[in-house]
Amino acid sequence: MKRASLVFWSLASACLFSAGAAGASTSNQRSGTSAKAARPAPPQRAPLRQVVRDGEAEARLIEVYKLIGQARGREAMARAESLVRDHPNFQLAQLVYGDLLASRARPVRTVGDVPDAAAQTGAQMLAELREESQLRIRALREKPPVGAIPAQFLQLSLRNKHAIAIDASRARLYLFENTPTGLKLVGDYYISVGKSGIEKSIEGDLRTPLGVYFVTGNLDPKSLRDFYGAGALPINYPNPYDLRRGKTGSGIWLHGTPPAQFSRAPKATDGCVVLANPDLQRIIRTVEIRTTPVVIAQSLHWVQPVSVQPDSRRFADTIQAWRSAKASGDIGRILSFYSPDFSGGGKSLAEWMPALRLEIDKANGRDVFLKELSYLRWTDNADTMVVTFDEVVAGARGGPVKRQYWMRQGAMWKIFFEGVIG
Repeated sequence: MKRASLVFWSLASACLFSAGAAGASTSNQRSGTSAKAARPAPPQRAPLRQVVRDGEAEARLIEVYKLIGQARGREAMARAESLVRDHPNFQLAQLVYGDLLASRARPVRTVGDVPDAAAQTGAQMLAELREESQLRIRALREKPPVGAIPAQFLQLSLRNKHAIAIDASRARLYLFENTPTGLKLVGDYYISVGKSGIEKSIEGDLRTPLGVYFVTGNLDPKSLRDFYGAGALPINYPNPYDLRRGKTGSGIWLHGTPPAQFSRAPKATDGCVVLANPDLQRIIRTVEIRTTPVVIAQSLHWVQPVSVQPDSRRFADTIQAWRSAKASGDIGRILSFYSPDFSGGGKSLAEWMPALRLEIDKANGRDVFLKELSYLRWTDNADTMVVTFDEVVAGARGGPVKRQYWMRQGAMWKIFFEGVIG
């Protein structure tokens, strides 16, 4: 049984029952059970060539539910019919439209009131639709506090023009613009994650990783199967922290959906993060390779920017102490900032030492400056910082772009990875 043929009501019920509206029933729209007695499905027509805004289809669906909750059934019907004509592959919209048609035939007995045979045959799909509906309505009700940011974003350089944060528990991706006055939330979108959930550990576990990542590419949709929709943005899983913990796997992307499917179930991927194609297109137009951070968390902790400033200043002092040691050329002083189990480009600390000495010799006693400095914090069973900067020796016009991974060891921060990324 196709997913779009299953009956869905739980999202509408959240608005409908709270507003005391009259009951409505669910129906099998495509097979035409009770809905056929009420009114035939709208005729299919060739889709118009139109510019579809990111988030537009979801906003229209939510408006339908608000109208249902206000007992404005005729308006809800008209809006739903328009929505399914514009987005015939939007399964939730099709099902809601079927609910509205069926409500003219008989009252609802229960949420998900479908024939027993249909309910049994498509139980998994119906459960997925209910979960998707609940997550979409939850996102509407539980908006982040005004002006708040995810706690991971301690400091972003203006080179990081945008940032992405994903809350797996809410099936939501949040897009930020990094302005001179701080991060500004500019969009949030429904997403799907791994079939087995989150916290990827090994190749093939069908889980989505958790951590701080960066967009590493922008794959042309012409080079991809239709399955990936509008395109794909790979991220750098496994990152150095993942590798340190023995995590395996690859090919974690942010990508779109096949043409016949507007969105996927909340847990439906092999580990990637999947968005509706119009939403992904907005992301693709926005992100920059190697500089756009992607935080994937089980649940985002939203804070006011002022609350992260003390931690940001303390870590800034640590970074500047490392910079001062680097500028001094004192090897012993520099090494005090590195973890004994450091790894850089697959080299141990001892193997990496010649490269460090070469950098010091080239600086020839000149000061070292850190430009476009950013750091993001990730805390699970360890406290880590992901630091990116341009390292510029006094008198030079530019320098390498470096990324370091620091970990708190007791009262000290130590570098366990360092590498050049540009």
